[in-house]
Amino acid sequence: MPKPIRRVVTGHDAAGRSVFVMDGAAPHVYRRSPGSAEVTELWETRSAPADNGGDAEVTDHAFRLMPPKSGTVFRIIEYPPDKQRLAALEQQRATADDGSGHTDAFDRGAPRHPGFHKTSSVDYAIVLSGEIYALMDEGEVLLKAGDVLIQRGTNHAWSNRTDQPATLAFVLVDAQPL
Repeated sequence: MPKPIRRVVTGHDAAGRSVFVMDGAAPHVYRRSPGSAEVTELWETRSAPADNGGDAEVTDHAFRLMPPKSGTVFRIIEYPPDKQRLAALEQQRATADDGSGHTDAFDRGAPRHPGFHKTSSVDYAIVLSGEIYALMDEGEVLLKAGDVLIQRGTNHAWSNRTDQPATLAFVLVDAQPL
């Protein structure tokens, strides 16, 4: 079980001064099944430009893969080694449910890895620890701690071929589908 992620959120008091409005473990952590990736939702915006008003918890909803329309999602995902994760992915594909309500997110025509899926967002991925392969329809690249990938609405998968978890931070930005 990964260590809880501390989330500190700033805001404004009634006089307009900057204050800390939240400080503690991120309250919304999702794991679909044993062996699957663990997703910690940190923040989301629901419009562009974003609304910095209020102090409400914005991640208090069912897990969804995609950011809100015209919004963003900030999350951290810990990917277990493929030797643990592949069986969980095959089960998710068999039920055709990615947790977002989209039954077509998994690419059934991608035999290389059961985690292939396509989103219409622009995703900024930063490897925090470990290493992981980013797979495209054509090719793959090994990413290590400190590396950044800009994923632009492409069919893709993540493959952790080591014996240690890989932890990535993601910012997903709503985008027009191709």
